[in-house]
Amino acid sequence: MALINPHINFNGNAEEAFTFYKSVFGGEFAQVMRFKDLASDDFPIDEKEANKIMHIALPIGQNVLMGNDVPESMGRTNERENRSKIAIGTESKEEADKLFLGLSAGGEVEMPIGDSPWGSYFGMFRDKYGIEWMVDFDPRHKGQI
Repeated sequence: MALINPHINFNGNAEEAFTFYKSVFGGEFAQVMRFKDLASDDFPIDEKEANKIMHIALPIGQNVLMGNDVPESMGRTNERENRSKIAIGTESKEEADKLFLGLSAGGEVEMPIGDSPWGSYFGMFRDKYGIEWMVDFDPRHKGQI
């Protein structure tokens, strides 16, 4: 079956955000590529963009969370321009609490984690980098949303 791997654009703080995500989810980066790694005569890189992240990947279970910094020449990414969310299905309430509390630290809680009217243990928030998340534990569908 196909996997869905979210990809997030950042305004120069992708490395900081992904280091934070790694501290919550654990694991190691599968790939970190900077713009300077691709620099060539055919692909010149502005000096102030050289150390920014061209691509970063953090495996989480069977999925991969990916991201990059958007070069300033392409314009600024507006973190609040849409209501897209990354949905996490957990194996237990304990895992849901750990991820919710970890990822929401310094962010804005939209719906505190707790028992939902539809029967799952659920919460929503925007993390300190402007990314929106949903965390869900449904004992009827462990690990799936």
